[in-house]
Amino acid sequence: MGLHEREELVAMNTARKGFYEFLASVYKVELTEEQIESLAKCDLPADDEFVGAGYSAVKEYLRHRDSGTRQELAVDYARVFLGAGMYEQITAPPYESVYTSPEHLLMQEARDEVVACYLSEGLGLPAENTTPEDHLSFELQFMAKLIERAQAALKAGDDARYAALCEKQRLFFDEHLAGWVPRLCADVRAYARTAFYRGIADITEGFLALEDQVIEPVGKAA
Repeated sequence: MGLHEREELVAMNTARKGFYEFLASVYKVELTEEQIESLAKCDLPADDEFVGAGYSAVKEYLRHRDSGTRQELAVDYARVFLGAGMYEQITAPPYESVYTSPEHLLMQEARDEVVACYLSEGLGLPAENTTPEDHLSFELQFMAKLIERAQAALKAGDDARYAALCEKQRLFFDEHLAGWVPRLCADVRAYARTAFYRGIADITEGFLALEDQVIEPVGKAA
């Protein structure tokens, strides 16, 4: 691998890691005032082929933010992701098991599989954690960690380690994220009352479509 190619990969992976971390923070809990202000000040590329439409929706929503925006978003987050006030239907619970198990239950096979993936990289959640490990935020954070470690291998010139970590990214993407997150995004669009979370769903789905093109196929990352 030449120096120029290595530098391009470093730049691309830095951007990918940052985006996974951004999405993880959005899905983890309700947004803080600081997060809202930071997002409002970002220069979001509305003309991007994959995420432009979602960026436009988020940017337009935040352009009209006021003292009640945080509360409005917190209520929408609780409604969409926690089912608050929705007594007769499931909305968009951000857990892989709910979307992949036959009875749409928490703590099913998908949860066990992602825990095994985390442990394979020496990663685990704090003992006090009470959130199922197949929460979307955790899965996105895991991808960010794989990219971070691949980045370190790339900078160290360890192409074999880099290729192995690219393969792990591809497998985790195919076996987990790609299999359920688009359906979650469709549900978010159906149940969210704010243009912000509908836009986030569009951004997420667009980013995954881009990732599907970017992540090297298994066996071709060397």
